[in-house]
Amino acid sequence: MLNLNQLRVLAAVARHGSVTGAARELHYSQPSVSHHLARLEEATGATLLQRVGRGIRLTPEGELLAGRAREILGRVEGATAELAAQVGLRAGRVRLAANQSVLSTIVPAAAAALADAHPGLELSLVDEHPGEALRKLQAGQIDVALIFRYDDTPAEPEGVRLVHLLDDPLYLISRKRRDTIAGHRDSAWVGGCERCTAELVALCERLGGFTPRIAHHSDDSVVMQTFVAAGMGVTTLPGLALEAHRVPGIESTELREHPRRIYAATYGDPPDPPASAALIETIKSSL
Repeated sequence: MLNLNQLRVLAAVARHGSVTGAARELHYSQPSVSHHLARLEEATGATLLQRVGRGIRLTPEGELLAGRAREILGRVEGATAELAAQVGLRAGRVRLAANQSVLSTIVPAAAAALADAHPGLELSLVDEHPGEALRKLQAGQIDVALIFRYDDTPAEPEGVRLVHLLDDPLYLISRKRRDTIAGHRDSAWVGGCERCTAELVALCERLGGFTPRIAHHSDDSVVMQTFVAAGMGVTTLPGLALEAHRVPGIESTELREHPRRIYAATYGDPPDPPASAALIETIKSSL
């Protein structure tokens, strides 16, 4: 029968790629780690590790079980926090993932309000784009994801539930005031994250009748603005990114009727755990 200690050891070995690294993280001796791995192989009837030179690597079966182990451990941690939160939100933890512009604008005020209302509740934050945030949400590594989506964005995975928070206006960023997308058919463009670049291409095709030539890429909105200010191209950015930081030498033209929408995402059957529900309500009331 599998147990959590064995799964925790396997997950640590997968993270570090070595027994030594896993032992250091878990504060176990190396023989103890090897013992747990041997018992796990005995319980599963599968070879989970193989030696490669002086090191080790996971077999396909080991990779499969390590992935499930991460999910199980994340769920157990979440359940522990939920149980503590159930007792009047006096203790526990809630884990939130969001991208940079949301973390630097929406989240700080909500974090402060949550700390005032529930001082025993620990808020843990991580910077992630929507795709990775949703993967961590499904794996039980976070409790709430603040994501953005556009009208053309594919539907979220089954089991993900969304609460609309606000619409974030989208802007054309260039060096000319009151510019238009159609006027940049022959310009170089600066692409952002995968989701933003897909929306940029769709906007150019829809509003300008052309496919943009994306010459540069950056996930950092400050870098993107700097490229535009230097005359290296044009781009689109959401209002929250401009609110977080605005580089001199750029002009912004709102693209009306084309906002990105910000949602709080949770996973699993309703209702949300008390800590997650408290966080989402605090964010909504802080807007």
